[in-house]
Amino acid sequence: MSKKIFLICEIGCNHRGDMNTAKKMIKVAAEYCNVHVVKFQKRTNKDLLSNDEYNAPHPVPENSYGSTYGEHREKLEFTFEQHKILKKECEKFNVIYSSSVWDLNAAVEIVKLNPKLIKVPSATNTDLKLLDFLFRNYFGEIHISLGMTKVSEEKNILKLAQKYKREKDMIFYHCISSYPVETESLFLNEIQKLNTKYNKKLKGIGFSGHHKGIAPDIAALTLGARYFERHFTLDRTWKGTDHAASLEPDGMRKLSRDLKLVAKSLQNKPQEILDIEEIQRKKLKRIIEN
Repeated sequence: MSKKIFLICEIGCNHRGDMNTAKKMIKVAAEYCNVHVVKFQKRTNKDLLSNDEYNAPHPVPENSYGSTYGEHREKLEFTFEQHKILKKECEKFNVIYSSSVWDLNAAVEIVKLNPKLIKVPSATNTDLKLLDFLFRNYFGEIHISLGMTKVSEEKNILKLAQKYKREKDMIFYHCISSYPVETESLFLNEIQKLNTKYNKKLKGIGFSGHHKGIAPDIAALTLGARYFERHFTLDRTWKGTDHAASLEPDGMRKLSRDLKLVAKSLQNKPQEILDIEEIQRKKLKRIIEN
């Protein structure tokens, strides 16, 4: 039997701070794209950013939704009450709600919603207070991206999970933190290495990609990834940093279709000659006996 795969549709901040857009994206992702999970993000911007960072202009002004970087981030941030609404909207369309948590306060809020899974992004996977809180207080799946992460830091995450006997609830994702990342910089063989190291220790291995197209995701599947996360947008030309590294609805739909089809094919033969081959063997096989 083929192993089940999970496709996570990362809306992130691509909703542009608009609840109606976010709801539409949930509906499209669930009904048209056939994903398993729809994921958002939660940040406490004044905790994450220094005063200078908060009040500085956005580094790419044409992508900014505010006069400062802080204003930009606040415009794209949904409140706890809005996340409650989004979770109900996901349930309405029979798709799993999730969120990334970028800081401890964000984690405290999202844990109250008790989603099936919570994501820790590459940017904050070395925040041991954040991880410690999740391992102690949240009992769903904890998905962790390993972009920009040293092996020693990766080991610290595992050690902390093992301290609380939570490693079997944890998924590590291979990730290259570039937006978008070029295909030659994906280094997908790292997925195989993660499988070799952790296939008996963790719940699973995933691939979080910010690349173009869907071919690398299929390759990642053959290398052992079972969890897939891709950013999602309704229009790649919209203003914002992540849209260029996102899939539009048709791309996400094709990825969902292809992952499921290829996953079915990745099985060992149950017998030397398959039943479907027997007729052709009798008809075509030329057996030469000495």
